[in-house]
Amino acid sequence: MSRESTTPYDDGGIRCDDQGLTIRRYYPWGTKQISYTSIRGVMRLPLTGANRVRRWRIWGSGDFLHWWNFDSQRPKKNMALVIDIGHHVRPTITPDDPDAVERILAERRLCRPRPAVS
Repeated sequence: MSRESTTPYDDGGIRCDDQGLTIRRYYPWGTKQISYTSIRGVMRLPLTGANRVRRWRIWGSGDFLHWWNFDSQRPKKNMALVIDIGHHVRPTITPDDPDAVERILAERRLCRPRPAVS
């Protein structure tokens, strides 16, 4: 008997399903899968004001703290989510609907939304 997986969010680059968070095009060779139990927290990172330059980070890291998956649409977005998984380098994503992803992660009660960082 197989259990059918549900996908509450999938925008092509970011997916939240029963298994956890999947970040597509994270590595040059593929995806990064993060179980919900591995997520310690989520912080909003506005891509405006002083952080406006970050929206041009299409892939990789410019500060050795945030790792951005490939997202050619990032320059058009205003909000990123920084995923704390307990490592120095934090996956940083720009889902099409950051509010929905943040809500899904919060509903799992394994991470709590935190205020924006600058």
